[in-house]
Amino acid sequence: MTGRALRLLAVLALTLAASAAHAQGAGGAPGSATGMPFLDQLLPPGNGAASGRILQLVALFTVLSLAPGLLVMVTSFTRFAVALSFLRSGLGLQSTPANLFLVSLSLFMTFYVMAPTFDRAWNEGVKPLQENRISEEEAFPRIVDPFREFMASQVRPKDLQTFSDLASRTLPKAEAGEKIDLRILIPAFMISELRRGFEIGFLIALPFLVIDIIVSTIVMSMGMMMLPPTVISLPFKVLFFILIDGWNLLVGGLVRSFF
Repeated sequence: MTGRALRLLAVLALTLAASAAHAQGAGGAPGSATGMPFLDQLLPPGNGAASGRILQLVALFTVLSLAPGLLVMVTSFTRFAVALSFLRSGLGLQSTPANLFLVSLSLFMTFYVMAPTFDRAWNEGVKPLQENRISEEEAFPRIVDPFREFMASQVRPKDLQTFSDLASRTLPKAEAGEKIDLRILIPAFMISELRRGFEIGFLIALPFLVIDIIVSTIVMSMGMMMLPPTVISLPFKVLFFILIDGWNLLVGGLVRSFF
């Protein structure tokens, strides 16, 4: 699994390099024997002022620092993270499982779901770019298209239409058969994933809420006003989750929701 994770990180880095080169219109020979551009090749040539070059470097490093978050937003990570957060809240546990565990589990589930998309982006775009068989301009759409198709298959038509209407004043109207603009597709996909994550979270929290209500009713009927019902309901909720094999059901259901 470590090798796959490193490969996916390489896809991210090379995608950013191709994206930056595509946006700047950079060309010329590669900066190294592997085809990886050097930092100065990602910036437009010219004898600009020192302050201008500094601003360009700041902008480039800003894009690179935001890259992991940008990649997360175009994958299945959001749905997993929201659902697991609802699980912890429903159980009534504040720090168990820890955030590191939930984020790591979400990441590895994302690697599993997105493996075909990453492999396609690697084989069709990143690998030919490394081998100098295609240019940065050719590699950029080949790397982006697998993610575009994944998001298009998961986005809700209503959300997509909403952002299309909002962007109609600033973006040209797409013709039939044209690819959806990423400036429309990405926010629509993010909203769709948040909605589905909250839907799944509601179904997760509902049985725990029923247990809380039952325990609260029993505690109140017994006159134990000073005893917090959550103290009593917590072990019952944990026991219930264990008896139904909750982790297997939840993880399996989340992964299957993308297929």
